[in-house]
Amino acid sequence: MSTEQHATKRSWLHRILFDQHLVDVKNKDYTFYFDYITDLQIGREFTAGTAPNLNTRGYQAGGTIGKKFFFYTSGYENQGAFANYEQNYINTLKIIPGEGQDRTLIGQSTIKNTNDWSYVTSLAGYAPNKFLTIELGQDKTFIGDGYRSVLLSDYASNYPLLRLMVNLGSVQYMAMWAYLDDTNAPKFDLNKSGPSDRRKWAVFHYIDWNINNRLSAGFFNALIAAETDNLGNRHGFDFNYINPVLFAKGLGPSGAIPDHTLFGFNGKYKILDKTTLYGQLLFDQSISNGANNRVAYQLGFRGADLFKVNSLNYIFEYNTAAPYTYSNQNPIVSYTDFSEPLAHPYGANFKEWLGIVNYSVGKFDFQGELIYSKYGYDTNGLNYGKDVNQADNVAIPAGNPTNGQGLATSLKYAEGTVSYMLNPKFNFRVEVGGLYREETNDLAITKTNLIIIGLRSSFRNLYHDF
Repeated sequence: MSTEQHATKRSWLHRILFDQHLVDVKNKDYTFYFDYITDLQIGREFTAGTAPNLNTRGYQAGGTIGKKFFFYTSGYENQGAFANYEQNYINTLKIIPGEGQDRTLIGQSTIKNTNDWSYVTSLAGYAPNKFLTIELGQDKTFIGDGYRSVLLSDYASNYPLLRLMVNLGSVQYMAMWAYLDDTNAPKFDLNKSGPSDRRKWAVFHYIDWNINNRLSAGFFNALIAAETDNLGNRHGFDFNYINPVLFAKGLGPSGAIPDHTLFGFNGKYKILDKTTLYGQLLFDQSISNGANNRVAYQLGFRGADLFKVNSLNYIFEYNTAAPYTYSNQNPIVSYTDFSEPLAHPYGANFKEWLGIVNYSVGKFDFQGELIYSKYGYDTNGLNYGKDVNQADNVAIPAGNPTNGQGLATSLKYAEGTVSYMLNPKFNFRVEVGGLYREETNDLAITKTNLIIIGLRSSFRNLYHDF
């Protein structure tokens, strides 16, 4: 009996748990699949004596209509509690890292230790030919070849977007227009019905050229434009921002708040058959306090079959951003969404070294991660440049800025996970993990020792290593 024949003889419950989508329809006119998603975790934080946990119910669905239309959507309803450092982050920003606002903290002055939030991704696409793809919906975008990105990462929450992609063989081009949210800026009654978060437009361009089978180079720029000025006057989306040209200083006439522009480069070179060297360089064109060295860069290498062991993959990477990079004298146009950085999770004013090793055998997957970072927090009422939500021309210390200035802080982070795949169709797995985190400066030492076990699914890429 063939493997396929044997699979069809298994029970319906066995097939949907271990082999198939819950619903899977395929015919010549359309395709459709649907899955119920769960993410149940329970853990123990030994340092604080708390029990981090997660209870997620969700779905994913996708399909095609004819040969040119496609769609994907997923949604998650979540309740849970987090480790001490993540809960401090949530209580400060009122944001679940990378997922959106915490409903339990909206409009509340009392800090809570349980959280309630939702998270939705939705995309509809049209590909009229092999050269062009157009996508509309709510999602994230990651640009780069490393684990982090100093250009545009998938760390912040989802945002509404229109994304256009052109494939010309060795050259790929992307233009994306997004509508971002700023939860820190002063609110105005835009709709005459109550306070509303300030919004901002974002435009991103990226062109990637595969020069040969070993070398590629990419060119990037971004523009952030305020929807309202500091008096609440609304000017809406300027159609000049549709300009598809890279490296335009301004894609249209700025309003009372000047546009914030950034540009950068992404490259990689295959130095060996299974080893690639990669890097990024970003220049922030904001110059508000005389600091004109607003640069972030990345350098790393990744590869497969380390020590000639099949499926033993690795990545080693260095990331850094100078103080005040990504920030602006008008915080509404900072390089953020929902007050979270659009690039590296640390914001700016940091140096980071990281290594990740992954090994898969059969249905088992093993991963280990180590991070060592140095950065400077604000102190004595001064802005030292790490928090990209702050105005970069207010309360600035005297002298030339240096990386790590302020309250010198070091971070040691180690995490390991072991998972067993149950159903690859929706990444359904049993997972056990543990992490150690220690943040140290002259004011405090914050430690986290955590072990967690879960029954997990979905393809969400969420970060806890910050």
